[in-house]
Amino acid sequence: MTKQTRSLLLTILLLSYAIPTLAQEDPSSPNIKRDQPPIQDNSFLIEEAYNQEAGVVQHINTFTRRRGGDWLYTFTQEWPVVSQKHQLGFTLPVQRIGGTIVDGNNRGIGDVALNYRYQLIGSGDTAIAIAPRFTLLLPTGDERKELGTGGPGVQFNLPVSAALSRRLVSHWNAGATFTPSAKNSLGEKAGTDDYNLGQSFVWLAAPSFNVLLETAWNSSESVVGPRQTKREYELLINPGVRWAHNFRSGLQIVPGVAVPVGIGPSKGERGVFFYLSFEHPFRKQVE
Repeated sequence: MTKQTRSLLLTILLLSYAIPTLAQEDPSSPNIKRDQPPIQDNSFLIEEAYNQEAGVVQHINTFTRRRGGDWLYTFTQEWPVVSQKHQLGFTLPVQRIGGTIVDGNNRGIGDVALNYRYQLIGSGDTAIAIAPRFTLLLPTGDERKELGTGGPGVQFNLPVSAALSRRLVSHWNAGATFTPSAKNSLGEKAGTDDYNLGQSFVWLAAPSFNVLLETAWNSSESVVGPRQTKREYELLINPGVRWAHNFRSGLQIVPGVAVPVGIGPSKGERGVFFYLSFEHPFRKQVE
């Protein structure tokens, strides 16, 4: 473990004790859950298995900057359809890949994702929740600048969430992405298969403050010639924190920050991750 990682973990630990102390709540109060709803937001690198509640929409912003200057911004919206069982959404990425900071040639919109998720089991109020997601990936990114795959793709992800105790929750992911006709910057085509696994622990230090520790593994292919691909692996640990600001209108704002660190095949990689979510009702709730 590097000195930087040790310092970050110590800072997170100190924050996890300090913030609940500054905002102490009476756990016996019956109004705490209503007045201070607990955070059940998306994790940072890991997907939680909780669909949006009926009548509530979420707007999610993330920004990741890695060593070397590459960065990725994403904007995601998640909408319930009729009930919590069905959820539609989209993700719009804007990124900078490779090149130099001066030229910035490889900068622009990536491949847009159209998402559907089904609440198969449970919800945020149950011990176990499962919500498989199906995604259609549109080739909106310019593959000549390495901003997209050059062809449509499909993605499946299976998030499973488990409440291990009153204050500790774990999330598990397994997924795959298939792009039958991907292209590289030279226009050469090949089919690519990508796989992902992930796991996280979320400590509910307070209803409005969480400490996260995530692990994400990715296996991805890139086109290196006609019908030829090269596979690469990535393994990251991502310690971070998130906290909530709740308003009487029902709006909940959740900022967060984390530091992804590469281990194993990704040793030496480091970055910083910022998160900002807005969640609010879009129609009046029926009493």
